[in-house]
Amino acid sequence: MFFAHNALRPVANALLEPPVRLPFMSQVLGRFFVWVWTAIIVLWVTGLWIIFGFYGGMAKTPLSAHLMLGVATIMTVIFCYIFVIPYSRLREAISLHHFPEAGQHLAVIRKLIATNLLLGIGTTVIATVGKYYSG
Repeated sequence: MFFAHNALRPVANALLEPPVRLPFMSQVLGRFFVWVWTAIIVLWVTGLWIIFGFYGGMAKTPLSAHLMLGVATIMTVIFCYIFVIPYSRLREAISLHHFPEAGQHLAVIRKLIATNLLLGIGTTVIATVGKYYSG
């Protein structure tokens, strides 16, 4: 997410006009989203396995894992929203050559990806600090 948001997008904005940039970014996101879906499935399966297989259930799970589960839920909902609403609208607007509208949908996606990026960084902090916190 960091690369796409902070490296790829600014260069694409600087070098490519909307009729080229928007389909390019849509296709990049399409490939990226396949990997996001894969990561979501792997993270949920392994996370729930750790909670129920390793800790023996939610009651025995440390606070840090509860926090990470909550953030994972928020991040998953945000991604599902991105995929179902603005990404679908982006692709539709591009297919109709409505580039200003497509740009608006891409801007929404960008903001939501930035939100998930910050939540992911927060989750990393929780995971790192949580193992030292006994409360």
